[in-house]
Amino acid sequence: MRVKVACVGGGPAGLYLSILLKLQDPAHEITVHERDPEGSTYGWGVTYWRELLDKLHAHDPESARAVEESSVRWSEGVAHVRDLATRQPGDTGHGIGRHRLLEILAARARSLGVHLRYADGITPDALPDADLVVAADGVHSALRTAHADRFGARLTPGRNRYLWLGTPHVFDSFTFAFVETGHGWIWCYGYGFSPEQSTCVIECAPETFTGLGLDRADEAEGLATLEKLFAHVLDGRPLIGRSSGGGTAQWLTFRTLTNRTWHHGNLVLLGDAAHTTHYSIGAGTTLALEDAMALADALRTHPELPRALAAYERVRKAALLPAQSAARHSAQWYENLTRYIDLPPEQMFALLGQRHSPLLPYVPPQLYYRLDRAAGQLEALRRLKRWLGPRLARTAQSRSLASRE
Repeated sequence: MRVKVACVGGGPAGLYLSILLKLQDPAHEITVHERDPEGSTYGWGVTYWRELLDKLHAHDPESARAVEESSVRWSEGVAHVRDLATRQPGDTGHGIGRHRLLEILAARARSLGVHLRYADGITPDALPDADLVVAADGVHSALRTAHADRFGARLTPGRNRYLWLGTPHVFDSFTFAFVETGHGWIWCYGYGFSPEQSTCVIECAPETFTGLGLDRADEAEGLATLEKLFAHVLDGRPLIGRSSGGGTAQWLTFRTLTNRTWHHGNLVLLGDAAHTTHYSIGAGTTLALEDAMALADALRTHPELPRALAAYERVRKAALLPAQSAARHSAQWYENLTRYIDLPPEQMFALLGQRHSPLLPYVPPQLYYRLDRAAGQLEALRRLKRWLGPRLARTAQSRSLASRE
């Protein structure tokens, strides 16, 4: 059955959904409305892992090949703490420029007959005439906000401040750097996303933010301060504010978004309009694209729109529980950094990799490290850990969400 779909928001989720729906049935009439001009996207690089790439190849090999060819890869992580550094092998990660990712998806959507309308803001009181309206307009979604009581959105602020930057220094591995100042610790996450550039996310506690004067500094002063603090990992290269679209880079406090329900009538939430997970697990783009896959699958499987939207919400909420739990514990690990920072470098780095664990906050760090090492050497314990970990995460996250209702 031919359907008319209006997607409000031209980010990865909205564009990929339009591609999948056109592949299911070329007769579908799909329009993507993006409020900003084409090519004005703000953002540096995004990360993803092999599991997502496999899913992209399964759903649309053509766009998957283009994404893979435009990505950089790393298979190691390095952590700098004071004057010490430790490097360890890890799973292969991928980085791609957000601007390049959107170029690929927009070109693919156009080739399939999707209508892309840029500089086309859609307001809640003037929704497009469509069988289905998809709110893919981000965490500040105007379409969701217009029906706030129906969706039951909840924003939970974190404690730390963070800043999203770029740099012409190309990190050869996923890089963490922790710097001690007279006002507390400040740290960065760095990863390449092209042969010429990397993303560099800076984070610190509120007292460090104000103690270093970053709350009072203008952009140039703030970047100069950060360049000095992280000169040892930047190889003396500069930090850069916004990548495009004007404006200045802003210090933010991450807010975790949840919604009681994801659909109302013929309006459905997608990607960051439906949920957010802390940036420290690098899953935002992956989860948004997986939302698009699940919604397209539900619309194909269930001809009746209410059943399709209910199935999509049910599937994605269940799938998100482990990621939401991991993100919550990851954010808390950094908020309690002093609990781990004075461990020997190899132990600190190991627990950095275990920061998603719901048990770690309740076990003395050195004891947890020894237990984790023992589990890694005994096959029975490894199997138990693989079985128990996701279940503990889902249970903890379900209880956390229930307590907020």
